[in-house]
Amino acid sequence: MGQVTEPGQPDLAGQQDPAGQPVVPGRPWPRFRRAGDPWQEWLRRAEQAAVARSHGVPAPAWLRKTPGERRWPVTLSVIAAIVLLPSDFTKPLPPYLLPALEGALLVGLSIVNPVRIERRGKVVRAASMVLIGLITLANAVSAGLLIRAILQGHAGHSAGPLIATGASIWATNVIAFALWYWEFDRGGPVNRSLATRQHPDLMFPQMASPELAPVDWEPVFVDYLYLSFTNATAFSPTDVMPLARWAKLTMLVQSAVSLAVGALVIARAVNIL
Repeated sequence: MGQVTEPGQPDLAGQQDPAGQPVVPGRPWPRFRRAGDPWQEWLRRAEQAAVARSHGVPAPAWLRKTPGERRWPVTLSVIAAIVLLPSDFTKPLPPYLLPALEGALLVGLSIVNPVRIERRGKVVRAASMVLIGLITLANAVSAGLLIRAILQGHAGHSAGPLIATGASIWATNVIAFALWYWEFDRGGPVNRSLATRQHPDLMFPQMASPELAPVDWEPVFVDYLYLSFTNATAFSPTDVMPLARWAKLTMLVQSAVSLAVGALVIARAVNIL
């Protein structure tokens, strides 16, 4: 004999509750829903992406070929790093040697890719690596000399110049590591524009959740500069997660340098004041 449904009540036969269990008339539904399975959520997103592609919706820009990113943000950042380099902490080298070398490499790279970064051969990539390496090396030497001067008590007796020198070294550190992230993530800017590597070394929020950004979004130098700044101030990842081991180690070194310079400079400046 079948179940009799009272007048005014819907027929629940064959339906399921939010937990996926069959509904039994007269038995209340569970108050709490089970937590969703993350793996099922990723499968759902993959299915949605496949359906979107089948309907002609383009894939996110960071997964397909796009025009190379513009040169001028990188050029301005390198010029700022050259200007910020404190000449008093580059001895025994001549004060204008490193800026001259860095400027020459920057001019050469700008000639090869004047507007957009689209041409990249072995020579061009080597020149870019040497340029970033010179900026990093000069700043590391400056930071080491400043730390030694503070520990030995030779950093002067005025807080203003000390804070200015420490701030310039810290800012150059942010620019230098932003250039490293930008140069190495997924093989560099040219390889990113060609979409030769699909697996990211640095996971931006727009990659994990494409609905947060327009279809033409892809990481450019400003995003890596922001990543470097937040890592130098928070001493840990914030919204951009390192996936590759080189990214984790690079962020570790940057945090250590920023912490050492910032803590010693601030402590010495407070002591002077």
